[in-house]
Amino acid sequence: MISRRTGLAATAAALLAGAAGPAAAAAAPHHESGLRNRLQSDVDAVLATGATGVLAEVQSARGRTTARAGSAGLRAPHHPVPYDAYYRIGSDTKTFTATLALQLAGEGRLALTDTVERWLPGAVRGHGNDGRRITVADLLRQTSGLNDYLAVSPDAADAFTPAGYRRSRFRTTAPEDQLKAAMTRPPLWVPDAGQPTRERRWGYSNTNYVAAGLIIEQVTGNSWAQEIHDRIIEPLGLRHTFTPGTSPYVPRPTATAHTWFPGCARPVDTTLASGGGADGSLISTTRDHGAFLRALMSGRLLRPAQLAAMKETVAAEGWSAAPGVRYGLGIAWRPVTGSRGGIWFHGGTHLGIVSESGVTPDGALAATSATFTLRMGDPAQDAQDAATLRLVNRALTG
Repeated sequence: MISRRTGLAATAAALLAGAAGPAAAAAAPHHESGLRNRLQSDVDAVLATGATGVLAEVQSARGRTTARAGSAGLRAPHHPVPYDAYYRIGSDTKTFTATLALQLAGEGRLALTDTVERWLPGAVRGHGNDGRRITVADLLRQTSGLNDYLAVSPDAADAFTPAGYRRSRFRTTAPEDQLKAAMTRPPLWVPDAGQPTRERRWGYSNTNYVAAGLIIEQVTGNSWAQEIHDRIIEPLGLRHTFTPGTSPYVPRPTATAHTWFPGCARPVDTTLASGGGADGSLISTTRDHGAFLRALMSGRLLRPAQLAAMKETVAAEGWSAAPGVRYGLGIAWRPVTGSRGGIWFHGGTHLGIVSESGVTPDGALAATSATFTLRMGDPAQDAQDAATLRLVNRALTG
């Protein structure tokens, strides 16, 4: 598992035509035709940046509209991306994990003001790290100052090479060891001991969600994977969303995940991959992901107080290509022209996969997408990201 794409690009640099899916029958024909044509045009635009395959979906109470472009793989140029393709959603997993933590807070089993030290005594110590001054809210809002375990790992540079990928694609690391790796470096900052819940310094770190997953396990006595299933996947009927555990495989149907590693002229098939947990391991589909986002924002998963807490944000400059982004508890917000309330989103990146999505504040409309191409350190990736952001924005405001 690797970080949100902007974080990935920084880490890598430092260390080294389709057809639309069926429209909802209940929708007004003119509206649906316009949405389908616009979505297809935007999917084609993502493909035109050099992506190998793209899949997108828009959901509302009226139904679903899907579009795709490109092929299921360079070795299968005549096979389109499956409409129901499975893919790794990467850091979009963090929104699921934050929802779990907030559910526990709503039940009084956990408080956002609890310190990491309370639930993981002694785990966040050393080199200036201090779990007594970091709260659960700091973890979920990315204001803890903890280093990203992915960036400080001794073999981090090797991970951004084809040979390094092949050596590590079947390797898993326990979350406790990931947390220990982050403790080998001084923190970027330590939250104010007098007001730990009011920290506004922000820095994206997968370590925050590793710790959050471990806290969920301490609170419930169950694995993070079981809680995800029992509290979110099963109640919402997400039959195509699951935690892969130590398996590096993605079930069929899927499309090949292509990664251009820095300095390499040809892509590598990175479909096989393992690693990650509460910070980014979920496998899903555009349909299931959209259903989750709509349920979350419509209040089906969280009580009003906890949903309001999720939407308390801090500025997250430089994290996304979109301007004005603010980060809440496991979900972010950005202003969008034509939308009075902006949109909520997260986004995620795994080797060869970029997941981009968004949902309206009331959960009425969600857009999800998967692009089966990642180009590390390549300006073409910026163009791909910009086209995908435009796709989501237009889908939710058109």
